[in-house]
Amino acid sequence: MPGSDFGKRDLVDLPPSSVGVPRLDRDRRLDRRPVAEECPVAMVYDGTTIAVVMATPDDLADFAIGFSLTEGIIRSADEIEALDVVPGCDGIELRMWLSTDRGRHFKQRQRRLIGPTGCGLCGIESLSETGRALSRIVRKISLSSYQIESAIEALSRTQKLNHLTHATHAAGFYRSDDTLAAIREDVGRHNALDKLAGALAVESISGSSGAVVLTSRVSVEMVQKAAAIRSPILIAISAPTALAVRTAEACGITLVAIARGSSFEIFSHPNGISD
Repeated sequence: MPGSDFGKRDLVDLPPSSVGVPRLDRDRRLDRRPVAEECPVAMVYDGTTIAVVMATPDDLADFAIGFSLTEGIIRSADEIEALDVVPGCDGIELRMWLSTDRGRHFKQRQRRLIGPTGCGLCGIESLSETGRALSRIVRKISLSSYQIESAIEALSRTQKLNHLTHATHAAGFYRSDDTLAAIREDVGRHNALDKLAGALAVESISGSSGAVVLTSRVSVEMVQKAAAIRSPILIAISAPTALAVRTAEACGITLVAIARGSSFEIFSHPNGISD
């Protein structure tokens, strides 16, 4: 199925990404506040549910594709032959049908994942699986110190849902020509990055052409997902974990964190920053 068809799958009757709820201010005056919505979203491949995550019900086609890519279920969006966003009483199913060859491969490595909005590697079957093998990234770009600041500012400006609710994470893709090519938001930081991965795949934007920018801390899984996108630079406003730093070093990612204003710290491969 061509990538352009995927975006049309969200044109169904889905819950809104935010809702107004009654609340009292400190003086006990009744008012309403917009809050972010979250609901169960099931990833269904060839009729089998392998993951249920709590997510913001927006950009769900991107979410399905991005999750599939960063989890290694597919290698390209073309390996999903059909994708339907199906809302129900208990949540939303993202029903995907894989190509014959990929479907066969999927059945060989099938696993069940249960993923809340929290953190961690969900559904792995052994301790050895935490060290997911990642091929080394070949760097094609570098960014200046000024561009690190510009990337964070651009991401902050374009977080529409977070500006409304103050409750969502964002993942953006910043190019070396100083453009923010894509941004996706979600109550879950992993989900936001998966949605970004899907958006890049649908638009045929190469991950090697820019940097992933995050509003969250950097866990190892966030580095693994950035590596799956093939982005050589990962920028975040909060700190990384030690394992995230070791993983970024091993796969060739320049990890920039605690990036706030003009201040930032480089934790791996400093040659990705040109000054």
